[in-house]
Amino acid sequence: ALIVAESPHAPCHWNLTHTLSDWLKQHNVPGIYGIDTRALTKHIREQGAMLGKIVPAGAAESSVPQVNPNDLNLVAEVSLKEPRLFVSHAPPRQGKDGKRMRILAIDCGIKANIIRYFMSKGVELLLVPWEYDFSGEAFDGLFISNGPGDPTQCQKTIGHLRALIERADAPPVFGICLGNQLLGRAAGATTYKLPFGNRGQNQPVVNLLSKRCFITPQNHGYALDADKLPEGWMPIFENRNDGSNEGIMHKERPWITAQFHPEAKSGPSDTAFLFDLFLEAMGNPALPLTPALERGKYAAPEPKPLSKVLLLGSGGLSIGQAGEFDYSGGQAIKALKEAGLQVVLINPNIASVQTNTEGQGQLAADQVYLMPVTPDTVETIIERERPEGIILSMGGQTGLNCGVALEKSGVLEKYGVRVLGTSVAAIEATEDRGIFSDKLNEIGERIAPSFACDTLDEALEASKTIGFPCMVRCAFALGGLGSALIDTEEKFEAHCREAFASTPQVLVEKSLKGWKEVEYEVVRDVADNCITVCNMENFDPLGIHTGDSIVVAPSQTLSNAEYMKLRSVAIKVARHLGIVGECNIQYALDPHSNDYCIIEVNPRLSRSSALASKATGYPLASVAAKLALGNLLPDLTNSVTLSTTACFEPSLDYVVTKVPRWDLSKFDRVSREIGSAMKSVGEVMAIGRTWEESLQKALRMTDPAIAGYQPHDEFVAESEEELNRSLQVPTDTRIYAIAEAMKRGYSVDRIQSLTAIDPWFLWKLKRINDMGQILSEYTPKTLPAGTVLQAKKSGFSDAQVAKLTGSTELEIRALRKAMGVTPFVKQIDTMAAEFPAATNYLYMTYNGDEHDLDFEDKGTMVIGSGVYRIGSSVEFDWCAVSCIRTLRKLGHRAIMVNFNPETVSTDYD
Repeated sequence: ALIVAESPHAPCHWNLTHTLSDWLKQHNVPGIYGIDTRALTKHIREQGAMLGKIVPAGAAESSVPQVNPNDLNLVAEVSLKEPRLFVSHAPPRQGKDGKRMRILAIDCGIKANIIRYFMSKGVELLLVPWEYDFSGEAFDGLFISNGPGDPTQCQKTIGHLRALIERADAPPVFGICLGNQLLGRAAGATTYKLPFGNRGQNQPVVNLLSKRCFITPQNHGYALDADKLPEGWMPIFENRNDGSNEGIMHKERPWITAQFHPEAKSGPSDTAFLFDLFLEAMGNPALPLTPALERGKYAAPEPKPLSKVLLLGSGGLSIGQAGEFDYSGGQAIKALKEAGLQVVLINPNIASVQTNTEGQGQLAADQVYLMPVTPDTVETIIERERPEGIILSMGGQTGLNCGVALEKSGVLEKYGVRVLGTSVAAIEATEDRGIFSDKLNEIGERIAPSFACDTLDEALEASKTIGFPCMVRCAFALGGLGSALIDTEEKFEAHCREAFASTPQVLVEKSLKGWKEVEYEVVRDVADNCITVCNMENFDPLGIHTGDSIVVAPSQTLSNAEYMKLRSVAIKVARHLGIVGECNIQYALDPHSNDYCIIEVNPRLSRSSALASKATGYPLASVAAKLALGNLLPDLTNSVTLSTTACFEPSLDYVVTKVPRWDLSKFDRVSREIGSAMKSVGEVMAIGRTWEESLQKALRMTDPAIAGYQPHDEFVAESEEELNRSLQVPTDTRIYAIAEAMKRGYSVDRIQSLTAIDPWFLWKLKRINDMGQILSEYTPKTLPAGTVLQAKKSGFSDAQVAKLTGSTELEIRALRKAMGVTPFVKQIDTMAAEFPAATNYLYMTYNGDEHDLDFEDKGTMVIGSGVYRIGSSVEFDWCAVSCIRTLRKLGHRAIMVNFNPETVSTDYD
């Protein structure tokens, strides 16, 4: 059976062949949704794996027999009954006899993707049933597949394997998942049942020879006892979280196993090299496996003296560079102080938390210079303070540009200051569009067809080659400053003249307007351990700056193939550029195919990084600072669970929506159109268990006058032509234009053709619109409890429900509470409830059945200032943080309420 929290009501993807519901029907698998899957996960976590069954409504429980899979030989049920030969159409991979290599694969429940993988390598695969006696078969290598259940049920398979490895001429052997346990038992080891198993796509596994950590997909309930391996065998892989065995190898023979799934369908394919290692061993069985598995082993250099670090802040607040760098700098200071280092901070922003010289219970910088972050000033401070290291990535574009200038002028070399984390060469490779394009070409990746131009004449010539419309971007620019989508030659020349006044280089690139924009946050250490912490997608198609778009995390419209491909590319690019710490990579993804282009890489913390950090609970800035000091990801602890490693990719069992806030109405004659140059002054972050819930919450957070997703007084379109233009041309009010269009009866297809917004989002908006229409058919006296609950799950506020039903907010609130419709408090724990959380980083939702924690401890609630706007900014976050820290010093429990992801106050620590 399948249990999910939410069912896709209107599936839509270019590669869709049939819906989940159709697939379940085809395979006779029951499914239910609307379940608090987080509560269910917690229950299993606390009680261990248990028996369960789904009983249809109205049926007696006894009508569904209870099946105990532990009593069954599940492998026998899923294995094929007769041998089957698969022959690759790829060029043959030949063995020593000149014939195509043959793999004999024991089918314990083999995944189709394993067969596909071997077929792509030019071999033939003889797939045999689980109990098949293969002693009379000729083959170059033996593969033992994954499979379900208890390995002790497969005694026949274990016996055949034991007979094989006792032979002097035994060929190479590779087992995965159940195959790891079966080969281990054949060698003489034992297995045991895990409390609830290791499952999911983000299990961190360490190669014990190279010490490299890999993110792996897993789904198993049993493990091999590596402490009882017989002579000649050794553990090779270990789970970094629970220490359980993840693979073994023979010390002299080419026999190796992996408890995880290197073929990854679904999930990351970071360990697919193990298949290649197996195939290489088949070609030369005498070749030892150890050298290949030790490849990439990190040898830590002799530590250089480091006692004082200079940290560059971002200076005064501006569009595209605001409170998020107060957050990142503050976390960096904390990480550096925990490492026992002196910290010198340069930041003239007196409203920031990080410039506090008295930490109020938190670790503060040792020296704070309220001076400009400019090369001349910084050189003066370096001369006085004599730091050994400098961190550039926590101060936005200001800190980055200043650091590059200091390196180029020789100041850092003059005073013996080394850049900690990502090198200046790597920074320049991402900021200089010409170098960036060349770097990507070196690894077979690409940006959109483009030309890096250093003069106006070069730009004009490039525009003739690219054609119109085209995108103009500026190098070393903040918030998309100077970028624009240009549709005529006249506009192009005028825009480039302005751009060259503020930048030494512009990029003229092909317009990919209408493609999706997707972003990944990447973390890498000096030993080349690399993970993606969070992926996000823009609600708006490409052409609108991420800071001006509604952003959703995790992405909702990507297939597994798209998600994992872009993830792999992100890791490949970060490694090739030599990122140490954190970066983010932005993609353009064709909504009608697998095609994609890389837009840019930011080699520093950004506003997106702050959002990703708060959305996942993963402290990106703190981890990045520690990595800059040379720490390794697997050695760092997840600061939320305090029991798992920081070398993992967070699981999100909720949806985060970021909505920007603009203050364009405060200015006369300012265009309300939005594009590739950022105009928003702040943003909010809302969390829910459905996208509808988080979106409506976020819209209300941007302004008290906004009730949710519905037509708004600020948007007026008297004619259909005016409404169509408001849908076609992005403005700060387009979300309300969509609401107005749905109210007037526009179909999803029509809105999609005008906006190029992915239909998945539009169908979700239509569900909100339809829910509003349903509510308007009732009065408070006739309103059913089920409808109230569904409305609250869809993000409707009491005020919205009241307006639609002709009531008051207080009356609806009283009615709702009388019906027992109340919200539940859930934790952001980075692990989707699989491990207990040690911090209380919380949100509220109506899509649940229980609270994640008890509310026995009382405290003092501190109300934050919310979204940044003109007249209310980081200074009020300083107030809130100072209040919290003072309460703590006085021994009071503090409760912070805020929804601004850029702030220090929304840091759980």
